[in-house]
Amino acid sequence: MTAPAVAGRIDTHCPYCGLQCAMTLTPAGAAGVTVTARQFPTNRGGLCQKGWTSAELLRHPDRLTTPLVRAGGRLRPASWDDALDRVADGFRAAQAAGGRDAVGIFGGGGLTNEKAYMLGKFARVALGTSNIDYNGRFCMSSAAAAGIRAFGLDRGLPFPVSDLTSAKAILLVGGNVAETMPPLVGHLTAAADAGGLIVADPRRTATADRALAGGGLHLQLAPGTDLPLALGMVHLAVTEGHLDREYIEARTSGFDDAWLAAAQWWPERTERVTGVPVAALRRAVEILSRSRRADTGAYVLTARGAEQHATGTDTVSAWIALALALGLPGRRGSGYGPVTGQGNGQGGREHGQKADQLPGYRKITDPVAREHVAHVWGIDPADLPGPGRSAYELLDALGRGDGPRALMVHGANLAVSAPRAGHVVDRLLSLDLLVVCDFLLSETAAMADVVLPVLQWAEEEGTMTSLEGRVLRRRRATTPPDGARGELEVLRDLAVRLGQPEHRFPVEPRVVFDELRAASAGGVADYAGVTYDRLDAGETLHWPCPDVDHPGTPRLFLDRFGTDDGRARFTVVEHRGPAEEPDADFPLVATTGRVLAHYQSGAQTRRVGELTTAAGPMFVQLHSDTAVRAGVCDGDDAVVVGRRGRVSVAVRCDDSMRLDTVFLPFHFAGDARANLLTNPALDPTSRMPEFKVCAVRIEPARAVTP
Repeated sequence: MTAPAVAGRIDTHCPYCGLQCAMTLTPAGAAGVTVTARQFPTNRGGLCQKGWTSAELLRHPDRLTTPLVRAGGRLRPASWDDALDRVADGFRAAQAAGGRDAVGIFGGGGLTNEKAYMLGKFARVALGTSNIDYNGRFCMSSAAAAGIRAFGLDRGLPFPVSDLTSAKAILLVGGNVAETMPPLVGHLTAAADAGGLIVADPRRTATADRALAGGGLHLQLAPGTDLPLALGMVHLAVTEGHLDREYIEARTSGFDDAWLAAAQWWPERTERVTGVPVAALRRAVEILSRSRRADTGAYVLTARGAEQHATGTDTVSAWIALALALGLPGRRGSGYGPVTGQGNGQGGREHGQKADQLPGYRKITDPVAREHVAHVWGIDPADLPGPGRSAYELLDALGRGDGPRALMVHGANLAVSAPRAGHVVDRLLSLDLLVVCDFLLSETAAMADVVLPVLQWAEEEGTMTSLEGRVLRRRRATTPPDGARGELEVLRDLAVRLGQPEHRFPVEPRVVFDELRAASAGGVADYAGVTYDRLDAGETLHWPCPDVDHPGTPRLFLDRFGTDDGRARFTVVEHRGPAEEPDADFPLVATTGRVLAHYQSGAQTRRVGELTTAAGPMFVQLHSDTAVRAGVCDGDDAVVVGRRGRVSVAVRCDDSMRLDTVFLPFHFAGDARANLLTNPALDPTSRMPEFKVCAVRIEPARAVTP
């Protein structure tokens, strides 16, 4: 299938990660479009393998172009009218039986700002349900909660990515950007070449190798000990004279109480718990402190490895405490920031997909926020629902008691990506109605009662917000195939069927964005001054941007933080350890992550031949001595067994691995799903599941477990 190209070269951005690398799409006749990397501050003319192959899916034979409706146990082609009628009738039946919250909406961090905004509006106005959340809850929620706790607001990186380029000291905690965001590595070169790149990760990743090659550090901590590692480094910052006391006095609050917690983590205790040698701890703190004192730039960055824990919010708070102790946040050329993973993970959580938020990063429980948004939407504030269930809690409630009887999914592949995936599949199968909007038949879509074929990234207009809070234009470069429809149109048609006036759900992205601007005005994430015309004219606009004469805010916190008193807050945190510990039956710790060639659940990248060849099949990475004890060898087929499931893998031995740790990529489907094992234990603040630690054992594939 070939999608005809729009005439001319189109400048747009990659559909994958939060780096939002710039590219140009050019018509290529029967081949669809070709991809050319474009100079841009984040990617500086480079792309990763995923970006170079991103246009492959635009003409893929698996592309969905006809609605599918389940009949007689099988998905069969249907007209759009029949499919939408089936959805609307199913939603009405569910709510007649179980109330407004009997329908749930699950969104995604790859949707444009316009679609994320309209999905939240559809849930709360057309359906009146509180049950809406999105897969960003599995990605950035702990960092967001910790950022709000410390700084009063969350905007991923509160500075442009390009600020990292000249820094001579960068600590990256729980991130393997050499594989997940390869163009970002170029921004770490100065630090790496100066011996100032420090990577904290249980594995010796490609990013850790880059640090070591330049004389930097790899802090190979035990999984689940990120928090005590941070507290141990705070301890050393205090006891070895690295504390920026003038900064702490002038710009922060709560240090004394936080120090009482960190004081318990003397270096030897930290080494005993984390496995990181005292000498490495001392050197890491010294590298950061020396660069800050010399004014050559020092940054602390966190990623999923620090965040995807049942203590993820506290863990990120501990790393923020280290940054504050050294005087980094809010200082030009230094700082703290979390590395956002998904393409619109930032904008996706700002405009209404999260269970507890309204557009503009407003709290749904705030009466003033409710009144403002309700006025924009033309409804009574009393008609807005309250906060609903977080992502995993929503999935766990499906088909139960007062849980949803119907669910509509946009931009997520829950059968592969959710923790305790086998259980989540059972809950999805218990629904009266499962609706999936997608352009490929993902594993989740294959289970659905109705599948609605929607547009791909290069077939639509809209905006995205990158990991640095910069609003970007997504531009249409190809004409969609006949039969596929935009999600704004889908939501409008469903809303009308559910009794809403057509004008309340516009389908033109520019019109939707203007409404989003009004809804966000005055909020924390204020987009009021961002317009399509300004973006199309090439202006660089980071939020907050409160009016059309405002230049945007590329660097937050230079004068004050977003708290009531303008001070950043230290938070007292304590180490509680993982929710699940190894034992005699499950003696190893499994941690999950990404590989270079794949993205998220792999629903897209597993269909690109070049990427699947590069990645190979599902594997477990472990030390060769660990393999010997399990009775397996490099290249063997094996099974990883945990308390919630078992996963089929190929064995990859790597003697840089810790003896107690195994690694599993989470991109594969079927009995190769890493998330059959992962623990849904939730962080009490962010409701983030504990993806990064679960107890397992390894068995030869021939073994049979009762």
